[in-house]
Amino acid sequence: MTILETVTHVPDHGPGIEPGPVTAAAIALDDRHAAHNYSPLPVVAESAEGAWITDVEGRRYLDCLAAYSAVNFGHRNPEVTAAAHAQLDAVTLVSRAFHSDRLGPFCAALARLCGKDMVLPMNSGAEAVESALKVARKWGTDVKGVPAGEGNIVVARNNFHGRTTTIISFSDDETARRGFGPYTPGFRSVPFGDADALAAAIDDHTVAVLLEPIQGEAGIVVPPPDFLPRVRALCTELDVLMIADEIQSGLARTGRTFACDHWDVVPDVYLLGKALGGGVVPLSAVVADRDVLGVLHPGEHGSTFGGNPLAAAVGTTVVAMLERGEYQLRAGQLGDHLHARLRELVGHGVLEVRGLGLWAGVDVDPAIGTGKQVSTRLAARGVLVKDTHGSTLRFAPPIVITEEEIDWAVNGFAAVLAESR
Repeated sequence: MTILETVTHVPDHGPGIEPGPVTAAAIALDDRHAAHNYSPLPVVAESAEGAWITDVEGRRYLDCLAAYSAVNFGHRNPEVTAAAHAQLDAVTLVSRAFHSDRLGPFCAALARLCGKDMVLPMNSGAEAVESALKVARKWGTDVKGVPAGEGNIVVARNNFHGRTTTIISFSDDETARRGFGPYTPGFRSVPFGDADALAAAIDDHTVAVLLEPIQGEAGIVVPPPDFLPRVRALCTELDVLMIADEIQSGLARTGRTFACDHWDVVPDVYLLGKALGGGVVPLSAVVADRDVLGVLHPGEHGSTFGGNPLAAAVGTTVVAMLERGEYQLRAGQLGDHLHARLRELVGHGVLEVRGLGLWAGVDVDPAIGTGKQVSTRLAARGVLVKDTHGSTLRFAPPIVITEEEIDWAVNGFAAVLAESR
């Protein structure tokens, strides 16, 4: 099967929409009973297909966020949902107390895609990051010979790797950190893209460098061309693990299987998630060679749902789709079109456009409004994006989007900018 391109009609919501009674009731129920750890746009999804979401009032929206890259292959992708339906009729969970017939094929396929030996399957992206931190510290003690409890890990400023207690310990986001201490020690933060600063931060007790190849939450920040190759060379020279967090940037989002591929860099450890579950199930993984993941022994790490048969069946299908290469090619070609169209708006309410493939960070002139305000105005026109860092918008549509739909979304964005000036 190939990528669906059947959805081409685009709706016209007019200059603005008011939440209808069904929408208002649904949001009120959320506000009353769901913890307020998010501030979502006033859109209540009821169904979705391809690149489109339909709300409880019957209004349709072009999804230009794709659940932060979790829906790279489109909502309810037919290959993914077929695999999930078939596995639902067989077995969904036995925990790792037993083997399942789906785990081995999934791990073998994903290891092959990454060019590595072994896979540690988990659920959420943050779990993959936490697992990698444990593995790096254990590797440092058992293989490199760093004294127990003295290993350090170098990270980048303005990073985003999740919101668990250990991860926020090396975050610069005060909203994520404030009130959640005490924090986990053992991390050194350097400016993203500064290889000299990174080299200076590494010492004999450094066990790993953890980086996003392209920083997502920071606003789709692409590093200087020589940065990742220099990081790779430093890690090799100084016997330090290079860990690439490809949870958002990987699996075809940037036009390559992994964002690291743009610089011909192969890390020691890949961290994958989001799109790995096909937009259907939570699925993440740490992927590395045996000399790294082999430091784990029974009882030292685990997850009841990690590598469950349902997730493994979906993940195996996702890997097969990626092996064909069509999603990578499509993301690259459509990404060129998206970036060209967005760059037309520089000087007309847009200050800068960054990114690769179908992934763009757009800095809006603060005089136009905050990112949240512009996102809300865009939603009124039927286009869903998400803000970050004040007045930056992220565009990351499902890879099944069409060129016509990209044009429609950017034209809507241009209209919002014009109205706001």
